[in-house]
Amino acid sequence: MSAQGHSEGQSVNRPLLFDGEDYTYWKTRMEYFLQGFDFQIWSIVEEGDLLVTNEKDKWTEDDRKKISLNCKAKSILCYALRKKEFNRVSSCKSAMEMWEKLRITYEGTYKVKETRIDILVTQYERFQM
Repeated sequence: MSAQGHSEGQSVNRPLLFDGEDYTYWKTRMEYFLQGFDFQIWSIVEEGDLLVTNEKDKWTEDDRKKISLNCKAKSILCYALRKKEFNRVSSCKSAMEMWEKLRITYEGTYKVKETRIDILVTQYERFQM
């Protein structure tokens, strides 16, 4: 055990660091982490509930809260990414956009998933023959 850093499982205050490997595991753990930290933050990541159309000087208290939650969510996500993954999402304006970019990068779109499933089924059927 390192005296300076934390190993996985030692801190409930730090999200699991994503290094580009095993995205499905990291995604599930991050979802649980964000929900446990603040369910409203998870809501911002999942639903992108961030419709602030006013100019900054005309923001309401609700607008400020949404902006603040988005900033917190972005901060947590950035804290959980290694440099390569951070560079992929650093230009995103919202936490939801960051989450979606990572999802599409590592899982692909729905069509890509369907194609992968079809290929695997075909390979399995050939293997049986």
